[in-house]
Amino acid sequence: MNPRRAALNALLNVTHQGQSLSQALPNALQAISDRRDRAFTQNLVFGCLRWYQRLVAVRDQLLAKPLKAKDEDINSLILLALYQLLYLDTPDHAAVSETVNLSQKLKKPWARGLLNGVLRTFLRDREAILSKLPNDIGMQTSHPAWLVKNLKQAYPDQYEQILQQNNQTAPLTLRVNQRVQTRDVFLSQLNEVGVSAHAHPLSPVGIALTSPVDISQLPSFEQGGFSVQDIAAQQAALILQPQAGMRLLDACAAPGGKTGHLLEFCDNQAWLLALEKQADRLPRLQENLARLQLDVHTKVADAGDIETWWDGQPFDQILLDAPCSATGIIRRHPDIKHHRRPEDIEALVVIQAHLLDQLWQTLKPGGQLLYATCSVLPQENTQQIAAFLQRQNDAQLQSMAGDWGQGEIGKQILPGEEGMDGFYYALLHKADITA
Repeated sequence: MNPRRAALNALLNVTHQGQSLSQALPNALQAISDRRDRAFTQNLVFGCLRWYQRLVAVRDQLLAKPLKAKDEDINSLILLALYQLLYLDTPDHAAVSETVNLSQKLKKPWARGLLNGVLRTFLRDREAILSKLPNDIGMQTSHPAWLVKNLKQAYPDQYEQILQQNNQTAPLTLRVNQRVQTRDVFLSQLNEVGVSAHAHPLSPVGIALTSPVDISQLPSFEQGGFSVQDIAAQQAALILQPQAGMRLLDACAAPGGKTGHLLEFCDNQAWLLALEKQADRLPRLQENLARLQLDVHTKVADAGDIETWWDGQPFDQILLDAPCSATGIIRRHPDIKHHRRPEDIEALVVIQAHLLDQLWQTLKPGGQLLYATCSVLPQENTQQIAAFLQRQNDAQLQSMAGDWGQGEIGKQILPGEEGMDGFYYALLHKADITA
């Protein structure tokens, strides 16, 4: 399939069919065999979603009147072309001609003249058109106003940097499986096959690659020698440090990155239950752990409904990687800027509080619960944990080692800190108040 046509399909599925980028993009890429075409398609979709608000504002200046709803494909085709003209090194004539020609494949030959006129007008009057855009940080970085407001309130000295970081391409980082090999050995293997990489200072098993690669072609992939995982996400197991013989719970486990790290840390010698509410996400978790040759007990269940899955035996440690706004990983999932709404945050805070209260009942006295989100919003993080500590008189906040993050109630990693995703952690200890 033509890469621009595939990108258009994915973009429409995200912006008008409500799909996540994680759903839409793989479906679009299936129809493309050439590696370079696949990379170009992915670049187009990511870029359009990353700069969607700004691209729409430019497009609206170019159209004499809005197109009809049935012509949303042409609307989005204009955005794809504008992204190429504004942000890529695609030659202007190629971006215009390929876009115009695609209208034929969409069986809308009437749009040829419209597309050609709109895009050539932009090329001719580019500076004047861009100068008419609102001169605010939200438009400059293409973020919704509600999110800018929240970030400015929470991080008055850092919010602009967060917005800028959200538009950067996230690095590819790996977690070495030390049950298979050491980090130094794996780095040597990568060097031998010409892959540039270095050890990450904030994880003893973390590696950062200089450029993206097909990880399935790297040494030891089939043998479970490593996994793809952001350095911020690697902190979960490094904080808990599970030991052999422990009884562990990963309450919201799929796709299993942190699950695998917990078991690797204790040499697969702990008993771990991995819960996942969505049945269609469980196979991927099981496949990932099978490649790593790790033993895990899995169950499709709502972690907050403990009567349906808990056998009454308390856990030594619980990882609650809670459902959240994902506002810390926008650089990896730019569709979050399009899909997320302010009311979503309120609903998520309720869900998170319920999960904390329910899972606390399954933790043994003296045990630890690690609360984690990939959010940067205080409502889901510091405020959530402060409220929990008020509700539970046997809950104590523990300090966490590591030269990363900020805050007094847990630790917040901001997007881009040492190359990491935005993440929040709070380590809770259950006191034995009967002793």
